[in-house]
Amino acid sequence: MDLISKTEEFIFSYRIAGVLIHGGKVLLQKPLNDSGYSLPGGHVTHGETSAQALVREFKEEIGADIKVNKLILVGENFFPWDELPCQQIGLYYTVSLLSEGQIPTSGIFRAFDEIGGQRIDLDFVWVPLGQLSEIQLYPEGISQHIQCIPQHPLHFVYRQD
Repeated sequence: MDLISKTEEFIFSYRIAGVLIHGGKVLLQKPLNDSGYSLPGGHVTHGETSAQALVREFKEEIGADIKVNKLILVGENFFPWDELPCQQIGLYYTVSLLSEGQIPTSGIFRAFDEIGGQRIDLDFVWVPLGQLSEIQLYPEGISQHIQCIPQHPLHFVYRQD
């Protein structure tokens, strides 16, 4: 069971994401009905560590075996989700592919995720690091930390009102 709690008043979410960089490009995901991008990942399941969840999410969504390298960001994200206020704790790790050829390393490819029994079709896109400021990447402000990976984990708060 994913660690998401939904009441009539708010949603709480525990999400992990991976920063996968290859050839000067970072892998991002985007729902088909949205203009905004995010880092690939998903929700931690009860009893999993964040690293185990990240390995599972990459395997489930795009069929990639990854190595979780290091925690770089801890985020407290506040944004509307299905017209309810959401508070999300996000952990962001650098990751690497365990072997080449598992996924396309250029262009766009399609996969899907499932949240609460609902299928969400996703485009996975390789975006040049130098072009991150030209797209809408959530949470806002995260692109600077992807372009220049911090030496030690950083904490940030993002509020979308």
